[in-house]
Amino acid sequence: MRSNTVRGVIDTGDVAVNAWLSGDSAYVAEAVSHAGFDSVTVDLQHGMFGTDSAVRLLQAVSSGPATPMARCSSSDPAQIGKLLDAGAYGVICPAIDDADSCADFVASCRYPPHGRRSYGPARGLLYGGADYVTEADRTVLTWAMVESRQALDNLDEIVNVDGLDGIYVGPNDLALSLGERPGQLSPTVLKALHKVADTVRGAGRYVGGFCADESEALQLVEAGFHLVTPGNDIGLLRDAATRRIAAVRGDVGAPRPAAGY
Repeated sequence: MRSNTVRGVIDTGDVAVNAWLSGDSAYVAEAVSHAGFDSVTVDLQHGMFGTDSAVRLLQAVSSGPATPMARCSSSDPAQIGKLLDAGAYGVICPAIDDADSCADFVASCRYPPHGRRSYGPARGLLYGGADYVTEADRTVLTWAMVESRQALDNLDEIVNVDGLDGIYVGPNDLALSLGERPGQLSPTVLKALHKVADTVRGAGRYVGGFCADESEALQLVEAGFHLVTPGNDIGLLRDAATRRIAAVRGDVGAPRPAAGY
């Protein structure tokens, strides 16, 4: 089975940089996979596409060196299984608020006897290789999203669920849950992110998170995060377009567009 670049990068002590796709363009997915990211995540929760398009995007990502991952829209075992069958080497599951929901998610990603994933890897065999079924549980990454006050309160139990590889923080939903404004790392949110990083690293798991831009990504790296996502495809495109328009017009003081999720 092909190796998981994200595991390799983190296990050697480096920070993995993850790209995020919310637009339905296989062309963009392919280009991003060749841009130098360690992984590219196809987002089914807030992305403007469904499962059929996600399969095409995962195919496009796997044409380059980046590891293909996906964020499912919920903990639905059928969708998770289909994304894994399509070749995702990691799944990020939103709204994990307690150990039970985390264990349920992990079970959907693992074959028996460690879980309940149904056999039918389809494209997983094509992309992963003939030994996919025997190696998948050791290769595929399971990321539980922590994005609420309840999840913070239950973090010690969540992070110790068997088979979980890492915690992925959704800072904007977390900010809303904490009574803060999304789209910025307030002192309250930043303190929570440091707490998450310390707890997760202490449990021997990976910790990753979404960031509005490279500046926020560096703050997460400083906090001890193993994986950072410095914005999504639409945000990168919009930011680049705004900068070029401003440069041509000589408007160097033009404001940057508001960050997405």
